[in-house]
Amino acid sequence: MTRDEAWNLLCEYTQSENLRRHALAVEACMRYYARLFGEDEELWGVVGLLHDFDYERYPSLEEHPFRGMEILRERGAPEVIIRAVGAHANHTGIPRESLLERAIFACDEISGFVIAVALVKGRTLSAVTPESVRKRMKEKGFARGVNRDDLLQGADELGIPFDEHVEHVVRALQGIADQLGLNP
Repeated sequence: MTRDEAWNLLCEYTQSENLRRHALAVEACMRYYARLFGEDEELWGVVGLLHDFDYERYPSLEEHPFRGMEILRERGAPEVIIRAVGAHANHTGIPRESLLERAIFACDEISGFVIAVALVKGRTLSAVTPESVRKRMKEKGFARGVNRDDLLQGADELGIPFDEHVEHVVRALQGIADQLGLNP
């Protein structure tokens, strides 16, 4: 599946600008990590774009990402993409066996959390540090929908210290800051 095909599928199922921006953010992080680990950047980017493509239509835990996986299978997507989309969420019960599967889990929630921190720091990613992320993680009311344990678990599954993971995510997002409505 090409990036253009993935983008078109995302846009077919996702009208929300915020959800599309989230997909772009996760794509940027996945591409960054693919380069870092010497993996297939296109494949990893496609997984980043598609991991939540069904969420707007099927937001319940019973349906997301299971419906998305069915749609991808019907459209002939490779199983490696389908499995990674399923493995991005703990509630699916799909064990994360590959580096790709661990990376999509690690990039999903942290990208949104880093963006939320940047928004309160004047829309500037360069103001986001591991310390500022850790501080906000302690605030229960801040980005309340983000499971703090998932943020830590993602870095752990990648085998990267959490602070270093935050730095990687910030660098990845700086490359597309304009598309996210942020300053690098």
